[in-house]
Amino acid sequence: MTKKTRSMIRTSWLLLASAITLSISLVPIPVISADGIDPNADKILKSMSSYLAQTKAFSMDADIGIEFVTKEGQKLQLNSFATVVMQRPNKLYMHRRGPIADAEFIFDGKTLTVHGKRNNVYAQIDAPGTIDAAIHAFEFETGIPMPGADLLFADPYAILSAGVQSSTDLGLAYVNGIECHHLAFRNEKVDWQLWVQTGDKPLPLKYVITSKWQTAAPQYEATLRDWVTDPQINPNQFTFSPPPGSTKLQTLPANELDDVTSAEGEQS
Repeated sequence: MTKKTRSMIRTSWLLLASAITLSISLVPIPVISADGIDPNADKILKSMSSYLAQTKAFSMDADIGIEFVTKEGQKLQLNSFATVVMQRPNKLYMHRRGPIADAEFIFDGKTLTVHGKRNNVYAQIDAPGTIDAAIHAFEFETGIPMPGADLLFADPYAILSAGVQSSTDLGLAYVNGIECHHLAFRNEKVDWQLWVQTGDKPLPLKYVITSKWQTAAPQYEATLRDWVTDPQINPNQFTFSPPPGSTKLQTLPANELDDVTSAEGEQS
């Protein structure tokens, strides 16, 4: 590549960056209340949360990207895929596949089973009650957060709005070709963004969390797609039967559950 060509490419990127900066500056300034909350952003968040809470069952797929920073200071993103099927108030199935972890999470209203498929091992946690109880039990027992699970709680608004210091409705955007409201929120330790489908089905289509005070501000990103709000569910999907040759463990190793935890462990 010649110096002239490189210069032209740099000039093109500068023009593109300038255009993006200009377009952002033209976004109407939202009305912000005295406590820093944009009423429109709060209204859309409530509408989405209410829609999810009233949906008795749904299924969806998610493309997940989680960034982490190596001890040499390099920021990397690990990508995984998840399938979620849930039936309120107490049935949940998730299957997450990534570069390291390949795990199923199965909750039948009494027991949460986590099955590490690569090594055919599983662990079970007593969590009688709702999906909320199962999520809390998993995070408490394993120490691994489930940020995307914020959207699965019985009252997503209570979980998402807790600790919000400011919010902004950034206007319309598109995710996978679908028109969305783009919302931005700030908490003490994280900033997060949400893209909510416009119209009478305010489904979340993208969710980004930025750990702003960590080195290099790594992000969690989930693009949510293929939503079905009236799925045909096989009841057996929420029942776990140990596969032949499987081993039951008291606790499941992190490398069976979480790609980032595993990768960080290899760095230490």
